[in-house]
Amino acid sequence: MLKKRIVLAVLATLSIASQAVTTRVCSDYSSVVPNLKPSLCESAKLEDMQARSVQGRVLWGRDVQAEDAQLRVLVIGGIHGDEMSSSALVFHWIALAQTPPADMPKPIHWRFIPSLNPDGLFSRPPKRVNARGVDLNRNFPTPNWSRDAKVYWESRTRKDPRRWPGVKPLSEPESKFLHEQMDSFKPNLIVSVHAPYGVLDFDGPMVPPSKLGRLFLDQVGIFPGSLGNYGGVHKGVPVVTIELPSAAKAATDKETNQMWLDLMRWITERLGTNAKVATQ
Repeated sequence: MLKKRIVLAVLATLSIASQAVTTRVCSDYSSVVPNLKPSLCESAKLEDMQARSVQGRVLWGRDVQAEDAQLRVLVIGGIHGDEMSSSALVFHWIALAQTPPADMPKPIHWRFIPSLNPDGLFSRPPKRVNARGVDLNRNFPTPNWSRDAKVYWESRTRKDPRRWPGVKPLSEPESKFLHEQMDSFKPNLIVSVHAPYGVLDFDGPMVPPSKLGRLFLDQVGIFPGSLGNYGGVHKGVPVVTIELPSAAKAATDKETNQMWLDLMRWITERLGTNAKVATQ
């Protein structure tokens, strides 16, 4: 009996400590992410993904898994720390994922990463790059990265420090973590949320969505080391890239919901059928 009481006491202590950590984390995130109330963050029930940023910050995530899930969708926000609205959208979508539409032909296992670059997000002011000055969206191992990435950075961006690809692919713990997620989770679809160009981009071996909400398809090109290039072109995993109209102002609830509904319709049409999707 005494042993049982000790175990229960330890579990209760751990539960209280975990709740305190979540409350503190959500307070921090709600202070910098637009339209994110602490209560919404806490309801996301973030999980430590057992990875850390350059400065040691936890990379948080959340799995929302339907029973007998047949599709896997990875949703990432905050690859660029100064695109705060992207993290806001992911937090709101976590809530929506917990009440999936009844007409989904195949149940989905969602994995959400609201902020891949917390060091950039919590910088003052927020920064596009991580703590080592690397643009994480130029740090993925696309073919010929060593040949093309630095040349592109020097000639096309004129050595813009906000777009420095790093010294080698996957040099950063944050990009390495996402790469490992792609290998272990094996998503059928990746949704990467950015700002502020107000368009919809797509890379991959299938018909893209024509629009999500008021964002219309306008494919912006292929970049050395980008997630779209690596995932969609090289690995054959469809990558939907959402470019919200504003980096600092969150999408309205109506826009957030409409983008979600349009994404669900497209998934139903393109992934909820017998379409073959690469997962390697």
